[in-house]
Amino acid sequence: MEFRQIQYFICLFEEGTVTKAARRLNIVQPALSMQISKLEQEVGQRLFERSPQGMLPTATARHMYRLFLPIMRDFSQARDEVLCNDGEIAGHVNIGLIASITEGVLAETMTTFSARHPKVSVTVADGYSATLSDWVAGGQIDAAIINKPRRPLALSVDHIVDEELVLITSTRHAGNLPARLTLGQIASQNLSLVLTTRRHGLRHIIDSFAQHDNVELAPSLEVDSLVTVVKLVEQNQLATILPRIAVHDRLRAGILQAHAIVSPRLIRQVVSVVHPRRPLNPAAAAFMAMLTRQIRLRAQEQAPGASPPV
Repeated sequence: MEFRQIQYFICLFEEGTVTKAARRLNIVQPALSMQISKLEQEVGQRLFERSPQGMLPTATARHMYRLFLPIMRDFSQARDEVLCNDGEIAGHVNIGLIASITEGVLAETMTTFSARHPKVSVTVADGYSATLSDWVAGGQIDAAIINKPRRPLALSVDHIVDEELVLITSTRHAGNLPARLTLGQIASQNLSLVLTTRRHGLRHIIDSFAQHDNVELAPSLEVDSLVTVVKLVEQNQLATILPRIAVHDRLRAGILQAHAIVSPRLIRQVVSVVHPRRPLNPAAAAFMAMLTRQIRLRAQEQAPGASPPV
């Protein structure tokens, strides 16, 4: 196998069509097809099946992708560090975030980071905590920020912050709800709740506290998109349970209102995860450090009793 063939294979796997892969590689399509054909001959099995949807990877191709992707990523990172001889950070950052963090601090962090490190490109994917952990383990992404799962992870885990989940309503639909409620009171208030589905990490946390207190929360709507959840609460007489960071700007603007949940307080632990045998390149380490600082700063701003921003 040649390095170029593996590079072409990974590109075709990710793009899904010969046309898109050739464009990304800046080569002609016959050259790409020829190298993939040679690779299939050496492997002794087909790697892709043609279909109306494009080039579908076989089981062998999926296995090869998992094996070679971390190697190619390590090569790219090493190349970027060697070529960057002026002391300025360069390279590529590829991380994953849970949606509540994406909504809360990502845009501001990326703007600041790009201004400071113009030679670094950044790719960010959002998803469920379990999915992001699997991507870190498989080498598809460098690192992720997730809700700490109950099960142990075969990854390096660093604590970032503990965050309270609060009841969120629109200011104009809040009615006479008190500033502090228990889960039992929330269940007895006849509130129309919109919550994430049980596939979502936030829902796991909410349900675990509710089960512990023998409280049944019966949401009227279940939606995994936090953007949609927030819009539904803004526009209707609905309530949801989220960390403040996910609705930071709307709370400051007075569009939404937060009600503390007590007895028990609903706490989630936000952590970062990386592969223990694949240290972050300087660019990824710098981006994760900036993102972590921003999350902690936002959490301090939103802590009960904190002074409002000047």
